[in-house]
Amino acid sequence: MHELQQQRAEWEQRASAAADDGEQAAAAIEAAELEHAEAEARVIEQSEQIPALEARLGDAQMQAAEQRAAAAAAQQRLRGEAERERALAQQAQTLEQRLQRLHDERRALTRPDTLRLHDLARQLETLGAERDAAAARVDELNETLPDLHDAQRQAQQQAQTAATELASTSARVQALRALQDKVMTEGRLQPWLQRHGLDRLARLWTRVRIEPGWENALEAALRERLSALEVRALDQVGGFAADAPPAKLAFYAAPAAAPAPSAPPGLRKLAELLRDVDVGLRAVLDDWLASVYRAESLDEALRRRGELPAGASFVTRDGHMVGAHGVSLYAADSEQAGMLARAQDIENLERQRKAQQLLADDARAAAAQADAQLHAAREQLAADTRRLQALTQQLHQVQVEHLKLQQLERETEQRQARLDGDLAELTAQADELAAARAESEARFEQLDVEVGDAQQAQADLDAAVQREQQQLAEARALLRGLEQRQADGAYAIRSLQQRAADAARMADTARQQIGALATRLGDAQDELQRLDDAGAQAGLQDALHGQTAAEDALQQRRREHDAVAARLRELDEARLRAERDAEPLRAAITASQLDEQEARLQGEQYAAQLAEAQVDVDALAAALSADARPEQLARDTQRLQREVAALGAVNLAALDELGQARERRQFLDAQRTDLEQAASTLEAAIQKIDAETREQLRQTFDEVNSHFGRLFPDLFGGGTARLVMTGEEILDAGVQVMAQPPGKRNSTIHLLSGGEKALVAIALVFGIFHLNPAPFCILDEVDAPLDDANTERFARLVETMSGATQFLFISHNKIAMEMAEQLVGVTMQEQGVSRLVAVDMEQAARMVEAAA
Repeated sequence: MHELQQQRAEWEQRASAAADDGEQAAAAIEAAELEHAEAEARVIEQSEQIPALEARLGDAQMQAAEQRAAAAAAQQRLRGEAERERALAQQAQTLEQRLQRLHDERRALTRPDTLRLHDLARQLETLGAERDAAAARVDELNETLPDLHDAQRQAQQQAQTAATELASTSARVQALRALQDKVMTEGRLQPWLQRHGLDRLARLWTRVRIEPGWENALEAALRERLSALEVRALDQVGGFAADAPPAKLAFYAAPAAAPAPSAPPGLRKLAELLRDVDVGLRAVLDDWLASVYRAESLDEALRRRGELPAGASFVTRDGHMVGAHGVSLYAADSEQAGMLARAQDIENLERQRKAQQLLADDARAAAAQADAQLHAAREQLAADTRRLQALTQQLHQVQVEHLKLQQLERETEQRQARLDGDLAELTAQADELAAARAESEARFEQLDVEVGDAQQAQADLDAAVQREQQQLAEARALLRGLEQRQADGAYAIRSLQQRAADAARMADTARQQIGALATRLGDAQDELQRLDDAGAQAGLQDALHGQTAAEDALQQRRREHDAVAARLRELDEARLRAERDAEPLRAAITASQLDEQEARLQGEQYAAQLAEAQVDVDALAAALSADARPEQLARDTQRLQREVAALGAVNLAALDELGQARERRQFLDAQRTDLEQAASTLEAAIQKIDAETREQLRQTFDEVNSHFGRLFPDLFGGGTARLVMTGEEILDAGVQVMAQPPGKRNSTIHLLSGGEKALVAIALVFGIFHLNPAPFCILDEVDAPLDDANTERFARLVETMSGATQFLFISHNKIAMEMAEQLVGVTMQEQGVSRLVAVDMEQAARMVEAAA
């Protein structure tokens, strides 16, 4: 009972507390509902303002985007104009540099000295005249030189002929004198004359001269009296009678001059033919020849012998004597025969020799003069040739210098003309660039003003957008605050309503519990009265247990209620958080819409720029890879912009320079083609020449080797010799001489003696000589190292080859001289004076045979 009463008291307290709490919750609900209604009204009012603010913000953003696009376009135009101005400035700077360089180059042009050109022209004219004159003199001397050479050769031939004739005449004189001396000294009278001291007396024939051809006639007429000795008086001859001479001997004494008896008419005395005879001897001869007349022939003498006076006779040229009654035929019947003729011949030959000596001297003088003239002409020709060469060289040097100066002048004029043209063109370009720069500067200033205005308008619009955004943000923040307040108020109302409901339920529960407890308490009191204490206690305990279970169930329901209420509060809080989180998303959506609008405007601007640049959008899209990313494209764009900036300003003259470079390349390509063709032609010609040279060299080598192998045995009397080519390439190969005389097995010609080497060389030279024999060949002491046997073989070889070639050889070897047909010796009888002595061996042999 006590516990029921205690529980009843507790439930009563709970009911009272629940009633108080319900009253408080009702009051709070009323206040919260008023506040929630006010917040809801303000939320509605604020929500109605948001669309207008959003519309205003959208309009402001649209205007700002349009203005931003316009400002971007203006800035793009400004940047383009700035880039164009920089390019123009760069071009102007480049043109200025080129102009400065061209001006410097034009100032640096070195024109040739005009005075030097005129001086060189005068020198060319003077040197040309001098060279022409020198060339004329050289031509004249060249034309004169053959004549002088012919004259010198003729003079030498005449001198040689005169010397030969003089030598021949001298030889004949010497031979005749030797014969005369021999006849005079070797006769039978000579001892007798010496014994009587008469050997020094002159014979008559030494003092008598007669017309040529009548010597035999005079000799036949005078006979032994031709050798008569002159004495002062004929009485002296009587003393010689005791010692009579061994042969006939006559003496005479020259009388005083006496007139010669006259010849009968029609007859001619032999004495009339005497000449250069002194008066006394003339008287003697007139006396001795008083009855001797001359006839041209034996027939004439025989025919006219009847005309002879008594005791007279005719004598013919041949020495035949014809008298009136007899004929004596002449014959050289004594050692004295021919003395007069020989004396006459000696005298004539002596005169001839003297004349020939004079002629030889004149010929030598003429030859010397011709030599001097030829030498002088050659020296003059050499001097004139040297002068012509010097003048030609000097003229060439002056021509080269003059041509160089003329070329330099032409090149200078051409270069100056090109520079003037380039300067004029660059000046015009500079003027055009200056005008373009001025126009660009004006446009830049205008665009700068437009950009400034656009930027100011954009700044104003951006400020307006910011204000609208600020107002919208404030309105949205206020709306969110109001909504939060509304939500909080609704939540508070629901919480208070729940609290009031809980309090009401608690009060109802408490009243029910109180009623139940009152009932139970009444029942318990009644039961207590009916029951004993033990049963009451048991029932009470059961009731208490039921109460406890009910209270536990109630607590469980309360806990579940609290959990649901807590979950509801969490959901409300999550809703509020979601609403708070949705606000940035709304702002992001708005920003994305603005970005989308800005991107669309920029896309339209870029599309306009692409259209203006006439870019094929489809080709550009196809060129982009499928996985291209905007970031990569942006980096590529920036990289390309940097590369374009690094390239600098556009070179307006690049196309012209490219055209010139292409023309220069075409010219060089053409030259290279010509050079390659010329090189190919030259290589083909060289190959052809090499082939022909190899063939000719091989043929020549084989021919020389054949002649060498044939001539070697002729010189050595046997043995073998050949030429060996060292090397595979005949044009670069050397030639080795292999020679083995009979009986030797030498491996090289260095093992041969000096004479053998000389014979090998002679065989090789003659083998080469056989290829193309010359008209003459000069050998200078080739036989010097040869012994007699080798000299004979050498002489026979030369004699064999002389049938086709005239050999002139210098030798001191008698064996070699024997094969000569004509010997020419050089003597020096006087110091410093050389004389030629030429002997024709055949003519000399004939003269010796004739003299014998």
